[in-house]
Amino acid sequence: MLQEGLCLAWVGSLAMGMIFFCSPIVSIFTDRIGCRTTAASGAAIAFIGLLSSSFTKSLEVRYFTYGILFGCGSSFAFQPSLVILGHYFKRRLGLANGIVAGGSCLISVPLPFFLKMVGKAIGLAHTFQVLSALMLIQIFLSLTYRPILPPSCDSQHDGQDKLGSRSMRQQCWSQTRKYFSLRVFRRKTYRIWAFGIATAVLGYLVPYMNLVKYVEKQFQETKKDWIIPVCLGAMSGLGRLVSGRIGDCIPGLKKIYLQVVSFVLLGILCMLIPQCRGFEGVIVICLFLGLCDGCFTTIMAPIAFELVGPMQASQAIGYLMGLMAVPMTAGTPIAASTLPKLALEQRNACISNR
Repeated sequence: MLQEGLCLAWVGSLAMGMIFFCSPIVSIFTDRIGCRTTAASGAAIAFIGLLSSSFTKSLEVRYFTYGILFGCGSSFAFQPSLVILGHYFKRRLGLANGIVAGGSCLISVPLPFFLKMVGKAIGLAHTFQVLSALMLIQIFLSLTYRPILPPSCDSQHDGQDKLGSRSMRQQCWSQTRKYFSLRVFRRKTYRIWAFGIATAVLGYLVPYMNLVKYVEKQFQETKKDWIIPVCLGAMSGLGRLVSGRIGDCIPGLKKIYLQVVSFVLLGILCMLIPQCRGFEGVIVICLFLGLCDGCFTTIMAPIAFELVGPMQASQAIGYLMGLMAVPMTAGTPIAASTLPKLALEQRNACISNR
């Protein structure tokens, strides 16, 4: 059972990891072909991944269809939605980002119950088809993106005379450096921020992926476990709206302090979960956990715009999410291998104390 759980955990974790792993490549496409085409193409790839997942029963094939195709397509569809906001908002970018991010919580809160109901009624294969229909809608929604800022890359005609006098190897190297520009890493503040966030997110997804199972095993709560994702999603949406507005009131790079405080509180709250003696205590922690999570995620894009400016924000966000790929992917399977043992030890300790 433990090995099967690990395999299932890797499917979802691989999809999440691909969203972050593909981000540096997505930033290149966003700069070269625009937010609209990139997002629509990504939604189409995610649609194909979900639809093909409905026709396979093999876990190995689903690693590719759901973990890679869907994850990669979601990355191409997601990142332009952050970049496009910087084309229209500056003074109230945090609020705009909070409203957009908070809107996703309106779907994420009822979605688990909807999927559970649909899964029991029509089965897993048809559930994938329903989800693919949602991604099909996303394709048309992506067509509404209309960038108004010029692309950050050089003009297509810039330097063509120089390239014509170079060798093929020199031209390839020049184009590679042009597309995979690392100029954002020249800023010391960005380097510290990006590598710090990437190091800290190793256990970021652990509460969201394992908290319901932990409550079921620890407190034998199988009828009220639905309260956990509702509390997390609702408070995360509230946190995104509030933190977006607060972020607009904080000048310049001081927004980083707000993100640091929220992430420190996330870690403290996660450490308090095993100390809870009742289900009600976990609910209280989940409320504050969702609030801090909303603040942490919403303020990320405004910080990137402050650090490198709107012209390089796409690359800044892309490289940051790329650095987060490995810890985000590995964190959930590591927790899945240790959580059952920890839960058993905690339960035995509670029994002995009683």
